[in-house]
Amino acid sequence: MAIPQFKFVILPFLKAVSDGGTYTLPEVEQKLAQHFNLTEGELAETTPSGRMTIFTNRVGWSKTYLKKAGLIDAPTRQPIKITQLGLEVLNKNPEIIDRGFLMQFESFKDFSNGDNQNTTEKEETSSDETPEETLEAGYQSIQKDLREELLVNLKNSSPAFFEQSVLDLLLAMGYGGSRKDAVEAVGRSGDGGIDGVIKEDKLGLGLIYIQAKRWDSNSVGRPDVQSFVGALNGKFARKGIFITTSQFTQEATEYTKHLDCKVILIDGWTLAGLMIEYSVGVSVIATYHIKRIDTDYFTDMT
Repeated sequence: MAIPQFKFVILPFLKAVSDGGTYTLPEVEQKLAQHFNLTEGELAETTPSGRMTIFTNRVGWSKTYLKKAGLIDAPTRQPIKITQLGLEVLNKNPEIIDRGFLMQFESFKDFSNGDNQNTTEKEETSSDETPEETLEAGYQSIQKDLREELLVNLKNSSPAFFEQSVLDLLLAMGYGGSRKDAVEAVGRSGDGGIDGVIKEDKLGLGLIYIQAKRWDSNSVGRPDVQSFVGALNGKFARKGIFITTSQFTQEATEYTKHLDCKVILIDGWTLAGLMIEYSVGVSVIATYHIKRIDTDYFTDMT
């Protein structure tokens, strides 16, 4: 089965420790993985950013929610154990334990309403996801909108500005050597299907040939890529980058997989993503640091 939503993990977590024994968090996670019949692949699934494993994150937050509600006892670096209140809750046979259910406990309510956000508003946004998942979903939405806006600006720019943007990105990624070298190379436009040449590294041990098409909606097909490869062969070149603000057809993508030379295709969506990653054409307006306890720091507390 698929990884259950966060709200469906909390009750099984409490049941997993209902025998009164003590358990470490990894032990509880293992019991829950067996309960939900999760495969190794599902257990390895991460959020879009790849920064956290989905199931481990949901199990960890289930522990936090149950602890804040007083249903389990989980001192720092100590095993997890169900409380008398937790046993009383299970005896009532609840169908689900979610954020709304836990709001009946004052300790959880104090924890949950630590800010001034409206309770109903928070319940709507937090019932299915952990706080970190909610934050990341918002981040991914912002990234998507930013990519789309970048592409609109690139498509509406002049050919010279688009060429300069490509150059700025490649320099930011570590290609091109000095800016003077790169400018001289990219400035040679339309040389037999090649728009520019840039150094592979700062020492100039290799050259990469570039083709850049500032297209709005038309896809770049196999003939366009074949023409670029032909130009590479004419230069006895082994490496090339084909960049476009639109997209490549499936035939074009498949064609590059069977070449003797190495040709990288960068479509508009990937181009915008790289510009964000290397801070080209964008600026930082806010930074949020998510921190967790450094358990090594508290190892020798006695």
